Amino acid sequence: MAKVLMKGNEAIAVASLKGGCEAFFGYPITPQNEIPEYLSRAMKEAGKIFVQAESEVASINMVYGAAGAGIRAMTSSSSPGIALMQEGISYLAGAELPCVIVNVMRGGPGLGGIQPSQSDYFQITRGGGNGDYRVIAFAPETLQETMMIVAEAFEIADYYRNPVMIAVDGLIGQMMESVDPDFEVPRREFPPKDWATTGEPGKHRVINSLYLDPKDLERHNLKLEEKYKKARENEQRHELISTDDAEILIVAYGTMARICRSAIETLREDGVKAGIIRPVSIWPFPEKAFAALPATVKGILCCELSAGQMIDDVKIAVAGRLPVKFFGRSGGMIPEPEEIVGAAKKFLAEVGNE
Repeated sequence: MAKVLMKGNEAIAVASLKGGCEAFFGYPITPQNEIPEYLSRAMKEAGKIFVQAESEVASINMVYGAAGAGIRAMTSSSSPGIALMQEGISYLAGAELPCVIVNVMRGGPGLGGIQPSQSDYFQITRGGGNGDYRVIAFAPETLQETMMIVAEAFEIADYYRNPVMIAVDGLIGQMMESVDPDFEVPRREFPPKDWATTGEPGKHRVINSLYLDPKDLERHNLKLEEKYKKARENEQRHELISTDDAEILIVAYGTMARICRSAIETLREDGVKAGIIRPVSIWPFPEKAFAALPATVKGILCCELSAGQMIDDVKIAVAGRLPVKFFGRSGGMIPEPEEIVGAAKKFLAEVGNE
C-alpha cells in the first residue's frame, strides 16, 4: 500500500485497530483528542466498542472490566488524565490484566500547559500508583515507529498479562508525516485466556488484586517480579546512531531524539564525533545499550524535554564509568539543535579540563 499523510494521533488510532483493539474507553483532554475522536467513528464502523466515559477514572476502570472479560482494551489520555488513572493502572497490573494505554504527554506539573513535554517519565517508569508493579513502556520517535509499536503493544500486553503504555509527547501526537499503514504486526504465542470472566456456564472465575493473607500477597508479588524479570531480559529496545567512534554520546528519546539527530550532524561537521543512544523502551530501560561503550567516549549528555528524569536511569546504566551531564528544556519549550550543539561542546571542554 502506498504511503499516506497522517496526523500522529490519527495514526495511533489506526494502529490500535490494526493491533486488534476491541474496546476503547476514554475522556477528552488536549493534546490527544483526535485519538478518541477518530475511534468514536471507526470502532462503530468495525463493530467494536467505543465509550466516552465521564472521567479518566471511569475510563481506566472500564478498561479493567473489559480486559477482565478477555478482550483487547485500550485508553488514551494526556499527563493529568494519566495521573487520574494511576490507581486503576495499579489494579490492572495487580490483577494481571493486559491493556494498552497511550499517553500523549504535555507540560506540567498540575494542569501545566498543552505544549509537548517528556516530564511524565517518572510517572510512567516508576509506577504512579501504589505497590510493587511495573508498566511495560515504549517511547517511539517517528509516526511510523509509533504505529508499529502501538499495534504490537496488544500482543505484548497479552503475552505478559500486563498493561503496556505508549509514551509520545504532544508534538508527535499533533505532527503530520507520511506513513505506511500496511505493515506486519509481530505476533506472539500465549496461552488461551482461561482466566477471563466470560460468564461461561460452569466456569467460576474471579479476578482481583486483593490478598488479605500477607503470605499470599508476597507469593503474588514474587510471581509478578518473575514476570518483570522476563520483560527486562526480552523487551529492552534501543537504536544506536553513529556511536562506533563517538567521543560524546547523547541519550534521547521521542521528539528530543529527532532534534538530537540534527545536532550530531552539525557536531560532526564541526569536527566533534557525536553519536546517539536512543531508548525505544523506557521500561525496561535499555541498559544493555550501555554495556559495551566505545573506548573513544569521554562523556554522556542526557537530553530531555523535562527538568531531568531519564538521567537517573542513564546514570544507573553507566554505573559511574563516565561523566554524565544533563541538557533539557521544560514546560513545553522545544530546543533548537544549536542549543544541544553548544551544550555538547561545553561538556566536552569541561571533560577535557578534568
